[in-house]
Amino acid sequence: MPDKRVLITGAGGALGMAAMARLTAQGWHIAPVAGRHGAVAPGWFGPADLADHDAAAQVVAQAAQALGGLDGVVHLAGGFAMQRLLECTPQDWRAMHASNVESLIAVVQAAVPHLADGGAIVAVGGMAAARAGVGMAAYASAKSAVLRVVEALSVELAPRGIRANAVLPGVIDTPANRRDMPRADPAKWTHPDAIADVIAFLLSPASRAINGVGVPVNNPAGPAA
Repeated sequence: MPDKRVLITGAGGALGMAAMARLTAQGWHIAPVAGRHGAVAPGWFGPADLADHDAAAQVVAQAAQALGGLDGVVHLAGGFAMQRLLECTPQDWRAMHASNVESLIAVVQAAVPHLADGGAIVAVGGMAAARAGVGMAAYASAKSAVLRVVEALSVELAPRGIRANAVLPGVIDTPANRRDMPRADPAKWTHPDAIADVIAFLLSPASRAINGVGVPVNNPAGPAA
């Protein structure tokens, strides 16, 4: 791949920061995009409501223009909330799908015209997409839809050699999760650095035989050495 230019949404989160560090170390030129509530640092794009088609189109176009095109898209923006199904309102349900699914669709629709043939798209799903637990109906449904979008993209973009895959985290070892789950054992969680390694792999030619799948990234693993 002669150029290595990647757009990363949700760059301000723990996983986004880890992905940026890993990809920068590998020589990628990065356009970080902040979501609606994300902080913006110098050289970043946004903040923008990425579930809004027009807002996503504008910020993605700005980022792609700054890089002179794209070779990869990493969509990490999303949302999480636990709520029992019998207490979940239509607004709760729609909000979960907007933050996870509609944002992915809007970003991809805006980014693909700037994406070079042979490029790669990596989205973030979740292990909950396989089976929902208590309070996880809306979230699991949204992450399942993310996988269906990835599967469709992998077929639709195949003529251009563009691959689309997703990483499927379990519980990520982040400061927020440690704060919210003080009684849990973080040694059983996966560090963002370990997930970033998989994201970098899925962007690289080394993963050229992988397309249209969700890759579980839930093995307990600490930070990079």
